[in-house]
Amino acid sequence: MSQATDLLGISNMPYVRVVGVVSAAHFVSHYYILVLAPLLPFVRADYGVSYTEIGVAFAAFNIVSAALQTPAGFLADWLGARVLLIGGLLLGACAFLVVGLVESFWVMVAMFALAGVGNTVYHPADYALLSQHVPSDRIGQAFSFHTFAGMLGSAVAPVTLLMMQSVWGWRGAFVGAAMLGLLVAVLLLAVRENAEKKVAPPKRPEGDAAASGWRVLLSAPILLNLMFFVLLAMMSGGTYNYSVVALGALYGTPLATANAALSGNLLLSAIGVLIGGLLVGRTSRHGLIATLGLASIALFTALIAQIDLGALALVAVMSAGGFCSGVIMPSRDMIVRAVTPPGSFGKVFGFVTTGFNIGGIISPLVFGAIMDHGSPRLVFLLVAVFSLVAIATVVTRPRRLA
Repeated sequence: MSQATDLLGISNMPYVRVVGVVSAAHFVSHYYILVLAPLLPFVRADYGVSYTEIGVAFAAFNIVSAALQTPAGFLADWLGARVLLIGGLLLGACAFLVVGLVESFWVMVAMFALAGVGNTVYHPADYALLSQHVPSDRIGQAFSFHTFAGMLGSAVAPVTLLMMQSVWGWRGAFVGAAMLGLLVAVLLLAVRENAEKKVAPPKRPEGDAAASGWRVLLSAPILLNLMFFVLLAMMSGGTYNYSVVALGALYGTPLATANAALSGNLLLSAIGVLIGGLLVGRTSRHGLIATLGLASIALFTALIAQIDLGALALVAVMSAGGFCSGVIMPSRDMIVRAVTPPGSFGKVFGFVTTGFNIGGIISPLVFGAIMDHGSPRLVFLLVAVFSLVAIATVVTRPRRLA
């Protein structure tokens, strides 16, 4: 971690421990989102259930997360983000510990719903803690490292879970995943907050203040950011989940080549996040960075839609698109922060990041229907359109609310 923090310019700073443990929690959140996917064949075979029945566990996790993330944001501003984050880590860890120890499919489904409750705290609590403890001139780099840690969690989850499965079985893999959450919860407990260093200490809202909080969330700047996150989720949903099959249907691209292009996209996206963190520390023109990145993504995906590039060029173009998507992520977070009133970071980030859940629910329906109707080219064209529409949400955003 020290090398990454050196790169971002936040090493040897009093707040680096907060950045480290909050990023570790974000690592866990992404790890937990993927915990079932690589173990699915083993779980399904053991319980003798259908893919549809397994899908109930996924649905329970995501529906609960989408429904409760905004209330979790209010709790982060009210109870304190650190307390809420520790609770979320413990809740998710205990849920997966039960999955590993109790032999019941429907208990597993219930525990995934409980883990969905735990999942609601990460975005609001993480961003609230970072905004409270990291100076304004370093917050962009902190956001960058936080995002990178989450992507790293997604990257290592499949291989480590399968390794644990090979040694201890799929139940042991769930227990191992639970231990990870418990470990990070202990680390977070060990890092004490310095109230004097907080930018905006959380305060208990009265009834009027809570109502004011809802007015903030339903204001034009915040709703535009919610739409921005929905569009980003739609873009990533189309690229990550359907680009491989769309390339095969459109150009007869071999599976290995299409997967290599997607892997390049994901790898360069992670690198782009770190570069984006350096950029936001050197400029306040976050809207310009986001606009250029989104325009480039639109160009690259439209190019893929129109031209059979061949293996090397396809990997290069997909990787370039991934790099641009990574670069804009720290600017994305800074754009939200710029329109967030002091003391409202938890509720606002909890609300706008619900866009990920909304986009995650809608995108499979949209892109799946496109593929079912035999229009693979439209997958890439629609990603390009979403990129251009996202630019509109950036360039029309109002200033910070009072």
